[in-house]
Amino acid sequence: MTEPRPIKIYNTLSGKKEVFTPITPGHIGMYVCGPTVYSDVHLGNCRTFCSFDTIYRYLMHIGYLVRYVRNITDVGHLTDDGEDRMAKGAKVAQLEPMEVAQRYTVGFHDMMRIFNTLPPSIEPRATGHIPEQIAMVQQILDNGLAYERNGSVYFDVPKFAAENEGVYGAVSGRILDDLYSETRELKNQGDKKHPADFAIWMKARPEDLMVWESPWSVGFPGWHLECSAMSTKYLGKTFDIHGGGNDLKFPHHENEVAQNHGACGCHPAHYWVHTNMLLLNGKKMSKSDGNTISPVELFTGNSPHTSKAYSPMAVRFFMLMAHYRSTLDITDDGLMAAEKGFNKLMETHRILQALPVDARDFDGSETDHDRKILALIDEVFAGMDDDFNTAISIAALNELGSFVHKIANQQMSSSDVSPWVLARMKTIFDAFLLEIFGLQDESNARQDIGTVDGLMALILDIRAQAREQKDWAISDKIRDSLSAVGITVKDGKDGVRWSNA
Repeated sequence: MTEPRPIKIYNTLSGKKEVFTPITPGHIGMYVCGPTVYSDVHLGNCRTFCSFDTIYRYLMHIGYLVRYVRNITDVGHLTDDGEDRMAKGAKVAQLEPMEVAQRYTVGFHDMMRIFNTLPPSIEPRATGHIPEQIAMVQQILDNGLAYERNGSVYFDVPKFAAENEGVYGAVSGRILDDLYSETRELKNQGDKKHPADFAIWMKARPEDLMVWESPWSVGFPGWHLECSAMSTKYLGKTFDIHGGGNDLKFPHHENEVAQNHGACGCHPAHYWVHTNMLLLNGKKMSKSDGNTISPVELFTGNSPHTSKAYSPMAVRFFMLMAHYRSTLDITDDGLMAAEKGFNKLMETHRILQALPVDARDFDGSETDHDRKILALIDEVFAGMDDDFNTAISIAALNELGSFVHKIANQQMSSSDVSPWVLARMKTIFDAFLLEIFGLQDESNARQDIGTVDGLMALILDIRAQAREQKDWAISDKIRDSLSAVGITVKDGKDGVRWSNA
């Protein structure tokens, strides 16, 4: 087996770029925190999952065998007032909690297909791993780093911190006193020894809907516990990469680290990778002040923040134009520029693939133009090798594109670029645009069919939810917006049908 090319990864744990060294040569275990399926996936989640999809694709392209695990959170994620998000979603929609989970899991998968992300190797659900979570709680208790009070079990953070100096706080980069001060006081956690202690098993209240038997009480696992249990089951006590959004550093990832140490006696991951946040017109997204936009609103253009609709591939390209660790500001001008850039690169790709070439015609010589092209190809790889910097790789591809257009327009003669170098350019454009960046040529109607069907399934599902909740204004708005772009929606006894006008 050929050794994969060396790469550097920014490790949140150390706060610097490090040369990546896998635990097992040629193999990578990667865990990414997935969605909590109590509502539609938001655009910030989409950026995170598209970023890790690109990372996953590149690692496989350079020769690694990757086991990519991304969970589904369908229990135990509490709101600020102590209510289970799944139960809250079920009450609002007047459904069983698992109906809510199934609906939004399907919607999440639809959105990931629309963005052309690859499915993970394993996608475990929290509700399918209750025995593993109970066993981890028991192990933490046995190791003396948790305590039981009135049927709930709490992780003893001060004791853990004292016995493992420098561990708690390393992921978020904050000192212990700051973390203590940021700890939320949740309902039914009045039995904690210290405000920083967090529940790893919670005794059910009469109003809780998703509950299981345990040695301590009828209840449910803490939100942080599921990722520790599932990553350990599928990737081992220690694995290569743990990923997620910046918002998960504290408390989720800090508490994961504590739990893994508490149960297994070791740190779960060698490299922690975090994506940055999205802004909208320079401000943090907020539903309360109307500064928000959903993926569907981007695709339909039905938003006061955009002047037109943008295709899923244009939006994915917009995300790729920024490094995953940088803040990304969504603006109409930025989206327009990304759309133009995407169309230009895909047109370059089509022109390049149509150029005739016989790569067998190779006498070992290189022209000056050959050397410039090969240097740019090196830059394409160098961008991704340097902490998956897609922006650098795209810039190098655009420079390569200038050679493509000169060849196509006969501004360069056939002797200026060797056939094998032209063949190499074809391979690189195919590999990066389609295989690594996950972009699709939207000029090909056959490739669009799946995207359109997925989009319509998602839009009609949102409309169905609005109708169930008797929100006729939203239902009618969706129907009228689709009609405005030539799509007719008809409600009948056999369900909802749509067609292009």
